[in-house]
Amino acid sequence: MSGKDYVEKDYYKVLGVPKDATAAEIKKTYRKLAREFHPDANKGDAKAEDRFKDISEAYDVLSDEKRRKEYDEARTLFANGGYRAGGPGGGNYSFDFGDLFSGTQGGPAGGGGGIGDVFGGLFGRGGRQAQPRRGADVETEVTLSFEEAVDGATVPLRMTSQAPCRSCSGTGARAGTTPRVCPTCVGAGTVSRGQGAFALSEPCRDCRGRGMIVDDPCPDCHGSGRASSARTMQVRIPAGVQDSQKIRLKGKGAQGERGGQPGDLFVLVHVDPHPVFGRKGDNLTVSVPVSFPEAALGGTIEVPTLKGPPVKLRLPAGSANGLTLRARGKGATRKDGTRGDLLVTVDVVVPQHVSGDALTALEQYREATASDDPRAALFRAAEGA
Repeated sequence: MSGKDYVEKDYYKVLGVPKDATAAEIKKTYRKLAREFHPDANKGDAKAEDRFKDISEAYDVLSDEKRRKEYDEARTLFANGGYRAGGPGGGNYSFDFGDLFSGTQGGPAGGGGGIGDVFGGLFGRGGRQAQPRRGADVETEVTLSFEEAVDGATVPLRMTSQAPCRSCSGTGARAGTTPRVCPTCVGAGTVSRGQGAFALSEPCRDCRGRGMIVDDPCPDCHGSGRASSARTMQVRIPAGVQDSQKIRLKGKGAQGERGGQPGDLFVLVHVDPHPVFGRKGDNLTVSVPVSFPEAALGGTIEVPTLKGPPVKLRLPAGSANGLTLRARGKGATRKDGTRGDLLVTVDVVVPQHVSGDALTALEQYREATASDDPRAALFRAAEGA
């Protein structure tokens, strides 16, 4: 494969991202495509395997800021049909496609070399050792009680992820046999091809980039060296977690390959509702019923808390229905270890049946306050509108 073939590959098109895509967008798209076309998920599908190699090749360049810049510059150069720069004394010299791939350069002596350096840095020179591969990220879900979400909890999680096959210890070869070094890439996992000054590397197609060839595949992993592994982990969910929040646990995902770092574990948290308490950010909420005399005359009311004994709060005289009181430090735990507040909503309970002395007292109260009609201001406002 020539340098021209590489540059004419549109890596942005391969990943399906625009040319101005951010590094985060490129990484997100790559992960999605890599999961979809990974050989372990498409055993025996040659087209999926080729697609995975193209995706990996594109991401290898576009994920590196320096290599991406060199790639963009090289594509621009080829799109313009050649390379032209000022030589000594203001003279010009140029490269065209024939010069580029025959290893010759036009122009004054000592004036060349720039474009060869671009391709050398972009695609590397010569073979290279197979690199460690980071393990895949794993996602799971857990359901907590309301109290566990507020105070934090350690929960068991049973995980299933890809890990080195136990039958072959990750070699991919049947027990009692060993893989052999790939004669094409000599164990590097990549091959270099080029013309003239260019040395361009690509994943070795004979060993699929592994550097080794398995003649007698392991019957359990079919030569991939990877297998599903189930394990139970004790995971600490931090205090104050909220419903539908996703927690990242670094290094708790699938194991890496060839000494690569493990992936991350993402835990989606569901929180069961509480029959009495609610949640508003770091604050807890509760509705407390009070009698009509308590609301009118005021006093001290007792309020339950999620943890610990009840607290006593001062209820002002003339408290209206829906008034909110605050019990400080009785809410959910924050990241810094402090706690939010308990927001107490006053729910004035109006008696359904009144008789005897209570009825007499209420009638007297109504007569005494007849001149202070609470709706008078409403009608005045309506008339003036």
